[in-house]
Amino acid sequence: MAENEAKKAAGSAAENAGAHGTPSGERPSRPDLAAMVVPLGRAMVAAEQPILDAHGLTMWAYAVLLQLDEEPIRTQSALAESIGADKTRIIGVLDGLETRGLIHRRPDPRDRRARLLSLTTEGQQLRDATQSAIQRREEEFLALLPAADRHAFVRALQTLSALPSLPALSEPTPKKP
Repeated sequence: MAENEAKKAAGSAAENAGAHGTPSGERPSRPDLAAMVVPLGRAMVAAEQPILDAHGLTMWAYAVLLQLDEEPIRTQSALAESIGADKTRIIGVLDGLETRGLIHRRPDPRDRRARLLSLTTEGQQLRDATQSAIQRREEEFLALLPAADRHAFVRALQTLSALPSLPALSEPTPKKP
């Protein structure tokens, strides 16, 4: 199944890449990165969804649990920013996680308007179990690559995802008539 998804994503990426000439007028040697990454990302999210469902989590709830591991206590506003969510959107997610006993929310002693967040032991256990199951599924996908390519792929993703933000890409210089 993962092999079919990978082939489908690669084929879709190649079809969507288009034929934008290079400076020398030749067709590019590879599809655009977004044309390859977006279908792959969709396939990975689809592969993770049954695991999240089995653990009673939404993608946003899982993102919260993962991020709280990075910083044990943070404000709701900072958490929302770090996971790319609107701060009003995650309030319901936090309410659900707190009701389930997965996180603690308490007023910040320095600013009573702000809430500090932390994982409970149950939250840590659920996060770890979910992440382990997801990574087992990812290993099935990664097994489609030779070992050296697998490690290089994961290292490249770790490097790019660790950037504080993607650098601005320069606009292409218009061709002179």
